[in-house]
Amino acid sequence: MADHPPIEAYDEIDSTNAEARRRAEAGEGGPVWITARRQTAGRGRRGRAWSTETGNLAATLLTTTDAPAAEAAQLSFVAALAACDLADTCLGAGAARLKWPNDVLVFGRKAVGILVESGARPDGRLWLAVGIGINLAHAPTDIERPATSFAEHMPGPPPKPADAVEVLAGRFESWRKLWATQGFSPIAEGWTARAHGLGERCEARLPNRTLLGVAEGMDADGALRLRLDDGALERITAGDVFFGGA
Repeated sequence: MADHPPIEAYDEIDSTNAEARRRAEAGEGGPVWITARRQTAGRGRRGRAWSTETGNLAATLLTTTDAPAAEAAQLSFVAALAACDLADTCLGAGAARLKWPNDVLVFGRKAVGILVESGARPDGRLWLAVGIGINLAHAPTDIERPATSFAEHMPGPPPKPADAVEVLAGRFESWRKLWATQGFSPIAEGWTARAHGLGERCEARLPNRTLLGVAEGMDADGALRLRLDDGALERITAGDVFFGGA
């Protein structure tokens, strides 16, 4: 028996996150992985479109938690680590790096998108939809920053989505158990070990301002520590961070 929640596969769906939300609002709590060969209305962070072509992986874990919303959001880092593990499994150790908060870069270019959504259940718990899109076979070209696919770095064909999600779900469960039993500390350590750009200058684009400084590391709650040019330390809890070419 697989050491992860069951996986349900669709040929085509509007969005695996949307399906998870529909199920959650109908009272389902999972845990269950929802995957699709093709999404017709996939979404990324901040409402951006996320296209899923045949051959790529679109997967969402529907689950519930007793944790408060701010703590539950830490599962986005769990998702990033699981996707990083999948990339390293397919492409070799060190192929993938993590850019705050949860971008997975393969040889410096984005290959994974993560979107975590949540809502309140009647019993007071939270439902969570942890969406992960992975460019296994194809990479988009009409985006702000360079993207890549696993296929570009493999001599043979990339993994099939059905095989990839098995690895992803297993690695997610391993990291999730650490998070559930030991808190965020092992997640932060795992993330830091694979972090892209620490010690480098970056630009942090926040909802209402843009900051320049040096990324120093991640705090125990997942915030990015940014040392500004005037020496002040800023904690970034939401926004996009850009380092040079990524």
